This record gives sequence, C-alpha cells and structure tokens, in this order.
Amino acid sequence: MSARDRGDQDDRDSCHPDAAPEWLVPLVDACRRLGPDDVPFRRRVTGPGNGRRAAVLMLFAEADEGPEILLTERAPDMRSHAGQAAFPGGAIDPEDAGPVAAALREAREETGLDPDGVVPLLTLPPLTIPVTGFAVTPVLAYWARPVPVRVVDPGETAAVVRVPVATLVDPATRFRVTGPAGYTGPAFAAGGLLVWGFTAGLVDWMLTLGGWARPWDGSDVRDLDEAWAQRHDLSAGNTASTAHPAPRRPDAAAEGGPVR
Repeated sequence: MSARDRGDQDDRDSCHPDAAPEWLVPLVDACRRLGPDDVPFRRRVTGPGNGRRAAVLMLFAEADEGPEILLTERAPDMRSHAGQAAFPGGAIDPEDAGPVAAALREAREETGLDPDGVVPLLTLPPLTIPVTGFAVTPVLAYWARPVPVRVVDPGETAAVVRVPVATLVDPATRFRVTGPAGYTGPAFAAGGLLVWGFTAGLVDWMLTLGGWARPWDGSDVRDLDEAWAQRHDLSAGNTASTAHPAPRRPDAAAEGGPVR
C-alpha cells in the first residue's frame, strides 16, 4: 500500500456513518449500498488517473424548515468555473490526510465553518471531470453544530448559501439546461444560484438516494446563459446566504466543476 493509499485509509477511518441523524439515515444507507456501476451521471474513476485529485463536501444540516445543504458560488473572475455554483471543496494538497481532510479544509477556507462541528459520514467513489482532469471524491457529512458561514475571500467565492432540501425538490425550481458542445443536464434555481453541471448531478443523485426527490418536468430545457442571467428571479425558497455581486455569466466551457 502506498503512502497516499495509507493516508486515504486513515482519512476514511475518520468517517462515522452510524452517527447520521435519523432523517439522514436513508441517504447514508443508500450510499453504503452503491456498487461500481451505480453512478448514474458521471464515469467513475477506475484506474490511478493522472494524480489530479480533489474533494467536495456535501454538508447536510437540520433547520427548523427541514434539511439544508451548503453550497457556494465561485467568484466571477476565477480562472476556471467562474460564477458556478459548487459544493465547498478543491484540490487535495500533499499535507491533507485524504479527501475528508481536504474537503473540510477547503470548506473552512471558503465559508468559515468550524470543522469540529462537522461529522464526516462516508466518501463516495471518485468521479471524473473530463475538462479539468480531476478525480473528485464527494464527502457526505452531517453538520452537527452549525455556525454562521460567510464569504471568506471574495476573490474566490461570491456567495455562501444554505439551501433547503425542500427548495431543491420543488418542481418549480427544477429544469434542464443546454450549453456549449451539446451539454444538457439537470439544473436548480435556488438561493440566488443556478446549480448545474457536476454539482447539479450530485445534488440530483443525493435527492434521489435520500428519498426526497419529487417528479418534475424534464422536458423544460433552457439555455444556460439565459438561465444564469435570470437565476435570482428564478430562485425560490427561504435560504440564508451571504453574497457579493457576480456580474458575469458562469464559465460554461468548464461544465460545472468545483475544483480550483
């Protein structure tokens, strides 16, 4: 076993799936049952790849209105994925023990959350983002002790948003978008964000696995640029967010990745 593999194993050992609250158990159980061919929207990484690894934090919290999930919007002037909604996350640094440590570190740097209040539950199989070449490991976690979050560095993050799951499953917030190179995929207009690409695929998958998903009109297909420009008008639901203006459209060519 390589040093990197040993580090990843130690990192995974920090996960505690049995610590999930009752409302999150169906999602955790469904994730634990996933097989190698159960990823519906993205090719699973099956080999060593090119060494470009990243992690994202899929952080669920309990609020008075029900479960919430933490999302960010990348700053409009970022080199890649500008203006896109994403889970907190980024590249795994050499000093990170593995994906869990990297996801928590990035979330702290982006949103100011306290990692001590987060319970990592499990990691999902790494998924590829072809445009960037990254293999991204989603980290499912429970926000046991939420604290106020904010934009820490406006040069990297334009908004930090706690989006209710009830908003994400509302058929009125759901549609599909089309973009360059024939891209078509699910999208959500929630909390002033347009969630699409890699992040929307993960959100859609988690809503289905968690048993929250509701029927919606998959024939409602919209232009990506137009949907992004209208994202504030399209958004629905009661969310808590901290935002900075993001005047230009998302980097459509990058197809929704979260990685810096």
